[in-house]
Order: sequence, then structure tokens, then C-alpha cells
Amino acid sequence: MIQLYKNLPTIDLHGYDRDYARIVINDFIEEQFRLRQDRIIIIHGNGTGVLKKMTQDLLKKHKKVESYKIDNFNTGMTIVSLKKFIDI
Repeated sequence: MIQLYKNLPTIDLHGYDRDYARIVINDFIEEQFRLRQDRIIIIHGNGTGVLKKMTQDLLKKHKKVESYKIDNFNTGMTIVSLKKFIDI
């Protein structure tokens, strides 16, 4: 992983099936949002592309995700920007 992302919260989905990975990603986003993280890393790998596609589909619809992009240097990794946590 590039030094730039060294201290960001990261989850690695290698070995997970699509359904379990979806649950784990949702839980990870919720936890990091509550911890007021602004960026996280999801490592889905390249492989057949199933986890990568599922990850992007999920991020596209998730209400707490501001934006996301595939890393320029590692296409098996997605960088996610979370919306700002607001105290009510």
C-alpha cells in the first residue's frame, strides 16, 4: 500500500464471498462513520471482478458515502470518502 494511505482504516475482502463482503463493508462504513473517519480503504482485489463490482455498486447507493475512486496505483483497492458526521 502506498505511504499516502498508510494510516487510513482498511478492510481486506480477499477470500470473502459477495454476500458476506456486502455485510462486512456496510458494518465497516457504519463503524468508521461513527468514529468520524473521513476516508477509508476497501481492498477487494482484481480477480474475476465480482467483489470489485459489488463494492462499487454498494458504494454508489450508500447514504454515508460522499465519493469513491479506484486507486491509481492499485486497481484492486478503492478509496472511499465518507460524509461528515454531524452531531444532532
